[in-house]
Amino acid sequence: MISIRRARPGDAAAIAAVHVAAWRSAYAGILRDGYLAELSEPRLAGFYHRAILDRREGHAVFVATAAPEAAEAGTPQVVGFASGGRARRRGLAEGEVETLYVLDDYRERGCGRRLMRAMAAHLRAIGCNSAMAWVLEENPSRFFYRHLGGRIAMREAIRVAGQGVEQIALLWDPIDTLLAATAPVPEGRLREDG
Repeated sequence: MISIRRARPGDAAAIAAVHVAAWRSAYAGILRDGYLAELSEPRLAGFYHRAILDRREGHAVFVATAAPEAAEAGTPQVVGFASGGRARRRGLAEGEVETLYVLDDYRERGCGRRLMRAMAAHLRAIGCNSAMAWVLEENPSRFFYRHLGGRIAMREAIRVAGQGVEQIALLWDPIDTLLAATAPVPEGRLREDG
């Protein structure tokens, strides 16, 4: 069973591990292999520890956790996360989903959709009437955001680890379109995208 909750400081290392695994999967062939191989879980854990504690600009981090298999004992494992708050760049949207990463084994299981819903509800609660997310244009997850009703609002060239890439801003205006797209599915009815 997958659960969504607000991240705690003790989740930072697990969030960093998800970040590294998701980047190595999603950006293989897009970003340099050497850069992906050098991603540092300890450095990212420090970054996410600070991010979890930072509440400025309505910032929040949510995690998706999966209960261990029946035969295993232990605490639930962090299998995905999302972060965001008020938009870092003004003028495009009021709120921003800054990150959304899910381990490959938990894709197509509704985890990303539920994390997006948690972020959208949080952004709405802090007074944001619109939301956006920046995505590398070649990232296959752009289709996930488009399926949730995100429309391309802007394109720009950026540099990641010294490499030029294009990113797109996906916009949900009003934010209610994202809340509607991520609404829970009634029991017994399946969604096409999980």
